[in-house]
Amino acid sequence: MIQIVWEFQVPEGKREDFERHYASDGTWAEFFKRDSAYRGTQLLRDMNDPCRYFTIDTWDDEDSYGAFRVMHHKEYTALDQEMEALTESEKRLGVFQST
Repeated sequence: MIQIVWEFQVPEGKREDFERHYASDGTWAEFFKRDSAYRGTQLLRDMNDPCRYFTIDTWDDEDSYGAFRVMHHKEYTALDQEMEALTESEKRLGVFQST
């Protein structure tokens, strides 16, 4: 399994909406659940900077995630653009695998 880790900076007034859409049962997770290779999402909030978040999306493998993105490209892009209004910055930190 792999974990894709993202970092977000969220404006104070957008935190509630961000958490709703990026939580383990949020909009993104519901979208990813269309694929049997998706295993779940964790949403983490920084204890020292409450406007800083990390998401960890777990997939069977990187190829499955890539295939999902290709297959659902239009919907993924539209959802990503819609959610941009909830963040000041977004950065993909990497793809990680347990050792």
